[in-house]
Amino acid sequence: MFVGGTRPDGLPAALSDPRRLAAVEATGLLGTGPDDVFEDLAQVAAAVTGCGRAFITLVDEHRSFWKSCVGVDAADISQRQHPVAESFCYFLVGLDGAPFVVEDATADPRTAGHPALGPMKIGAWAGYPVLGRGGEVLGSMCVIDENRHAWQPAELATLATMARAVSNEINLRVSLTTMQDALTSAREALETSTLLARSLQDSLLPPVLSRVPGLETAASYLPAAGGTSVVGDFYDLFHAKGPWWCTVMGDVCGKGVEAAKVTALARYTLRAEATQHLSPATVFEHLNSALIDQRQGERFLTAVYATFRTTPGGIAGRLCTAGHPPALIRRADGRVQEIGRPGSLLGVLPEVKLTDVRFRLAPGDALLLYTDGATEARARRTPTSGERPLFGEAALAAAFADCAGLDASGMVRHLAGTLTAHSEGWASDDTALLALRVPPRPPAP
Repeated sequence: MFVGGTRPDGLPAALSDPRRLAAVEATGLLGTGPDDVFEDLAQVAAAVTGCGRAFITLVDEHRSFWKSCVGVDAADISQRQHPVAESFCYFLVGLDGAPFVVEDATADPRTAGHPALGPMKIGAWAGYPVLGRGGEVLGSMCVIDENRHAWQPAELATLATMARAVSNEINLRVSLTTMQDALTSAREALETSTLLARSLQDSLLPPVLSRVPGLETAASYLPAAGGTSVVGDFYDLFHAKGPWWCTVMGDVCGKGVEAAKVTALARYTLRAEATQHLSPATVFEHLNSALIDQRQGERFLTAVYATFRTTPGGIAGRLCTAGHPPALIRRADGRVQEIGRPGSLLGVLPEVKLTDVRFRLAPGDALLLYTDGATEARARRTPTSGERPLFGEAALAAAFADCAGLDASGMVRHLAGTLTAHSEGWASDDTALLALRVPPRPPAP
């Protein structure tokens, strides 16, 4: 199954390829201690996939070395290196960089009986290659689940993004050791980092909103102009249990990998708690505890969360805001009202004050969730720009009111276009919008 065949010991011949070994050695990472950049990336991979363990591994001819290991107590360097035969990572080397994904390691004929199954408690394994500048397979970015795991496309896409980020970081460091290539490498790294940042941001947003029977749904994410950092805006729409559905819009303080880690923790905690509690305030309280326990007040977030069900007359539900702008409801006749009582930020203090507010949507009514990038939009500063007013809450409500005859998708497009016109095509902050609309009843014959 291996490209290039096997060695006498049955392992991939590519493990001993001189060009690959030279690329691994050039990283200067073999036998080195923990590094914050790699630890952060592994933490994100573990959080997004929901697995307890994540690894960034370098592989030479005879050993597998963990540059980062989340969920495993391996403080000493000696505990981070193992014979290559006792690791799944050689599969990636032997497959010439193709990903290696196993849902049930004990049943999969490629891994059944592998010596790592018992000691590493491998129920499922998913790994993507860490590549050198010349395409050499240096090692892997992988996660391990102790149980069988049906890997979801979004999980694998995020893991692939993490592997590219690791590759980019390693290659940047190697490149900067050669002064002759420093300028070219920096430009390439900047371009790659921009793509990776946006790719990671996209992976933290649902690619397609879930379809709710009897309801129109639409969302958009408008990135800030010139931004390359991963930010903390996120939204989600998912089924909770029975007839109940949930939707959330959130904004994590800060940018970069730290914000991504909080975003991933928030999304997966909300989904898990939603199956247990129908009160948005209760779900937020549990999320607040998780943020305090995991992040220890390092990052906070604002969010608005609604639990709802469809009814013969539309939808009925409860909504809670936690330091976030209120939601807006547009009635079928064009009237717009705010919904949601001010509540505490999440992730700052152990005790929070949160309140559920009941709401109903009748045919033709719509609910809008948004981040503060919408109300704080302003045009780009120029030498002659003068005053640059914020778009503001009143203007957003007016734009929402001016959506007569539009479905949910049309409403989101109209609002996004209005914001773009106000900011003259230059967004000062990332902006997320999400609309739910009950379709109007067809006219009587």
